[in-house]
Amino acid sequence: MRTVPDAVTERLSDLGNVQVAVPVLVLATAYSVRRSRSWAPAVTAGLAMALVPAVIVPLKEWTARPGPLEPWAAGYYPSGHTATSAVAYIGAALLIGPFTRRPWPMASALALTGATAAGLILRGWHWPLDVLASCFLCTPLLLAVAHAVRRTDAPVGGQGLPRT
Repeated sequence: MRTVPDAVTERLSDLGNVQVAVPVLVLATAYSVRRSRSWAPAVTAGLAMALVPAVIVPLKEWTARPGPLEPWAAGYYPSGHTATSAVAYIGAALLIGPFTRRPWPMASALALTGATAAGLILRGWHWPLDVLASCFLCTPLLLAVAHAVRRTDAPVGGQGLPRT
């Protein structure tokens, strides 16, 4: 018995679609480059997104884990939608965070990633471990983006993060 309508869980899980999540990262990348005039964080975020399939797909093929509602189908572990949403939304928050000096970008990114994960689980497309594994697997990619952002000089016309 489901307590959340299918339309809601479908929309939440759709937040992890490439067509939804990647444009958010592209916009944040453009904003970051325009404000800081530095390409390093933007390129790092783009590479992180490009590496998501390289990290996720081999594990899907290797584990061949069945889905909760489709025990005959394989390739559910780890969740590609969760990985896409995590790298896109959290990467975007890392890129624009230095310009806002407020917690809302990261809070929004975590909420969107969490909503994606919840939608995938409640919809029955992934086990909880599938989405959790994706979050852990994407952590090194996001740490690289955070490192690139920290190493960027001060944005033009504003206060930046100090170089480390």
